[in-house]
Amino acid sequence: MSASELVGAKPAIDEDKARAKRAAQRRAGLLRQMVQWHWISAAICLVGTLMFAITGITLNHAGDIEAKPKTVEIEGQLPADLIAAAKSAQAAKSTLPDPIRVWLAKEIGAKAPKAAAIEWSDEEAYVALPRPGGDGWVTFDAGTGEVLHETTSRGWIAYLNDLHKGRNSGPVWSLFLDIFAVGCVVFCITGLILMQLHSHARKLTWPLVGLGLLVPMVLALLFIH
Repeated sequence: MSASELVGAKPAIDEDKARAKRAAQRRAGLLRQMVQWHWISAAICLVGTLMFAITGITLNHAGDIEAKPKTVEIEGQLPADLIAAAKSAQAAKSTLPDPIRVWLAKEIGAKAPKAAAIEWSDEEAYVALPRPGGDGWVTFDAGTGEVLHETTSRGWIAYLNDLHKGRNSGPVWSLFLDIFAVGCVVFCITGLILMQLHSHARKLTWPLVGLGLLVPMVLALLFIH
């Protein structure tokens, strides 16, 4: 190779090195970003993921886990002014009046949501108070003011199972479930990208990912009807 050819080849080699260096820098930057998002999402979702994994097992074997429901009844008497409010609600077929709702929560521990629905049977009002891990209701008589509140608890396992399903857990817990789900998606996607970045050195990466997809598909096709 002549001297002039060597001079012309050197800029081309330098340009190739520069491109390779920029590509390596971009890859390293992406790797750092993915690692950061991966550990942040892992930290946020850690406790929730453990809870959902454990309650997934308890839900799968719910029939084998013995529950001993505990029922508590509390009686009370509406004051005269609240009896008048109950009669007005009965006449208007309205939702649970706020003064009665506040009194129920304070005096007998019956915590009803705002504007809770009332089912009327003559003068007797029935308000359902479902909750995670149990059930509840309260009745009051618009004529006499008699109040009866009943709660049933099926234990901590049932409570956690209902949180897993979002059953009777309210809008705040429902919002948490949405945020938690987004965190899990971020965790999985960043994990997938990290596997791609390291897969050249870990030959079993994609066979194992494929196995994780194939096994549930085969089980669903063969054993779920």
